[in-house]
Amino acid sequence: MSASISVDAGSSAGGRKGLVLAAMICAVAMTFIDQTIVSIAAPKIQSELHLSGTGVQWAVNAYLLALAAFFALGGRLSDTLGHTRMAVIGVIVFAGASGLCGLTPTGSLAQTWIIVFRAVQGVGGAFMYPAALAIVVNTFDLRSRGRALALFFGIAGGLTAVGPILGGYLTEWTWRGIFWVNIPVALVALLLIAISRPKTQYRPAPIDWVGVLLIAAGVALSVFGFQQSHVWGWTNPLIGLSIAAGAVLLVVFFRYERGRPSPLIDVAIFSDRTFRVQCLILGISMAVFLPMFFFASEYAAVSLGQDTQKSGVTLLYFFIGFVVTSQLGGRMLDRVGAKRPIFMGSVIAAVGFYLWASKATSLDINQLTWPIIVSGAGMGLMVSPSNTDAVNRASSVSYGEATGITQTVRNYASSLSFAVLGTVMISIFQSRISDSLVQQHMPRKAADALAASITHGAYSGSGSGSSSSSSGIPPFIRADFAHGVQYVFYIMSGLMALAAIVALLGLRGGVQAAPATAEAEAEHATAEDSPAA
Repeated sequence: MSASISVDAGSSAGGRKGLVLAAMICAVAMTFIDQTIVSIAAPKIQSELHLSGTGVQWAVNAYLLALAAFFALGGRLSDTLGHTRMAVIGVIVFAGASGLCGLTPTGSLAQTWIIVFRAVQGVGGAFMYPAALAIVVNTFDLRSRGRALALFFGIAGGLTAVGPILGGYLTEWTWRGIFWVNIPVALVALLLIAISRPKTQYRPAPIDWVGVLLIAAGVALSVFGFQQSHVWGWTNPLIGLSIAAGAVLLVVFFRYERGRPSPLIDVAIFSDRTFRVQCLILGISMAVFLPMFFFASEYAAVSLGQDTQKSGVTLLYFFIGFVVTSQLGGRMLDRVGAKRPIFMGSVIAAVGFYLWASKATSLDINQLTWPIIVSGAGMGLMVSPSNTDAVNRASSVSYGEATGITQTVRNYASSLSFAVLGTVMISIFQSRISDSLVQQHMPRKAADALAASITHGAYSGSGSGSSSSSSGIPPFIRADFAHGVQYVFYIMSGLMALAAIVALLGLRGGVQAAPATAEAEAEHATAEDSPAA
């Protein structure tokens, strides 16, 4: 009888954990989808609401900027007010702002309205994501956490590729649908949270608002500079000033936080060698991962002449590899530790991006399919173990804070990379177009001017909006654009090779031991077992 009871109890616990995981995946699904879905509808939003070019750009970027700026606060709030409480608040804020974006009125108020509520969406996502990840980490013990988070990152990450496809279909109905689709997803997430009642621990503490101001302003100014670099140009002094001011504020923040009795971020966590190395690896890999979506989508639209739906399907090849190997990476993390899957995944990704680059100028999707799948497989194998191993270094009442740090690093690195890679791509693209026009007997001065005009229109920084007009692009423009993207993917290959070297030299082998202080910390923490806790 006792054996039977034990089995039933274990089954019940496993079922509850599965529901918690499903609830958190539903919650963060909205943030992943929104990273790409709005870019697809940007031209239609601009046309219907009569937005300026700057306005439509900020309708895209306001979300990403707020998300990056408030991750640290979101992580801290989840650790001090309760992970479940902040997850619920984040879902409600995100869904509410999504609904209001979908209700944007036409007329003079439209531009301000959609930019403001896109920013509010970002704040909701910044509150929700660290809390959701902390709940998953708290729910699964150290030995089963790798597999659980592999599923979390695999499914949630895969939804980033769904954004362009879903956005394309919804936009054919109404662009407002890309925002309203978040509402039923949010309702499902809230229902699953209420049913599963996640149990976590948190430690009430005052919020360091000076620290919040310093890091939010530092990240926002830097990311703003990176975002605007392709619009204003690197020669504009405001770009350098914005990035430099942001960097200075982040240094001031780091120095200010040391020795604080209740810091926004306990910078002592950086004394852990593995955490530092994993943050570096995450920064390098995210300099590849998120910009890849933009450049791959633009390449599919401009060079391959694919429409929105087909370019989205091209990205799904990437996630065929990503989703499968992310599960393998999680199992390897639980069994042998983080070093092996991160090193192997980085090497595979480096090879995949190299092959992708070498085939880019063929303009043949059949030659690109396997390199895209291999690239995704490499990224899937290493991203989840790196994220999980970094968060594992925190105490049980600081998982939200650790997630806030890693997400800030990821967003900062991807913003920097996007700016630099965009500059490289445009430089190569413009040079190739100019040479092509000269070969067609156009004077060099006129060719340079026309090439600059063409490249400025092709690279708006707002996603694959160019797909709508790709049918009329001359063949030499398609080929020249492919050469620009080719250089980008060669650089991505080099970055992943660098990540492999950092993992090989910086990480220790073996499975992480459970923190010795976990039980002591738990005694001083507050239990949370319901959404209303």
